Amino acid sequence: MLHVRAVSPAELSGRITSRLISTPGVANLVVEPGAGLRPSGDAVSFDVHEAAANRVLSELRRLGLGQHGVISVVQLDAALSEHRQARRQFGVLRPESAPVWDLVTARIESSADYAPSFYVLLMLAGLIGAVGLLTNSTILIVGAMVVGPEYAAIIAVALGMTRRDRRAILSGLTALAAGFGLAIVATLIFGLIIRASGATPGPFVAGLRPVADFVNSPDVFSVIVAVLAGLVGVVSLTEAKASTLIGVFISVTTIPAAASLGISIAYALWREARGSALQLLINVIVLIVVGDIALRAQRWLWRRHRTAWQDAGD
Repeated sequence: MLHVRAVSPAELSGRITSRLISTPGVANLVVEPGAGLRPSGDAVSFDVHEAAANRVLSELRRLGLGQHGVISVVQLDAALSEHRQARRQFGVLRPESAPVWDLVTARIESSADYAPSFYVLLMLAGLIGAVGLLTNSTILIVGAMVVGPEYAAIIAVALGMTRRDRRAILSGLTALAAGFGLAIVATLIFGLIIRASGATPGPFVAGLRPVADFVNSPDVFSVIVAVLAGLVGVVSLTEAKASTLIGVFISVTTIPAAASLGISIAYALWREARGSALQLLINVIVLIVVGDIALRAQRWLWRRHRTAWQDAGD
């Protein structure tokens, strides 16, 4: 269930109210004439079931409500009522509600905030990954993957491709290039310092680098994992499953590859550096392409089956 609130100009309130009253899935409609101050107008609030949210929000924009102010949408954790609508029985399989695309888009755009912290986190993640590579610590590599914020930019580029938004594409690609560039430079400097100080772990010097070898040796499974991670990422975003999205961060090797590239250059391991660069490019490109395709496919599938699924879920 979603809670929607907005301020409506007085001349639109009657049409908006009548549409909301006649729309299935809308409840708890409240209209307060003249209560809006900035902008001025009538305060409108109501709850709407996710299955009807796309239709309702589109209708509100079509009526011009979004042009006069902000339509705010809040996800309700629970809706308590003694009057519960009877649900059809589907056994162990029940239909899902269509993703609320306005919320999906807003979620992606809000995450695509390339503030200084975005680049700082990428550098810190790269440094954590560098330590993990030098010490053969899988735990640190996983930690670096979780810390890295790069997927926000990746999915923003994919969304930009879906919407043909050149500005979003260019902004995301620039952020990725700059962020990974800074991470590579940071890990390169870190590697040079460790090498010059003589603090390099013995196994790494002896060539025993199982974690690093895995990262800098891309193969067909790198592509397969990136494809699967891209699909999981889109589904988790559209279904708002944050815990699943964390799994995407752990599945891809963008941050470890960037860290491996910096460390490999610092230790003049040129073959490993080439492999790390290729691994990084494979993951970023595949995640963007799969994200674009998956977003388009989900929209097409839900548009095609909207009526059947919504009727089953009501």
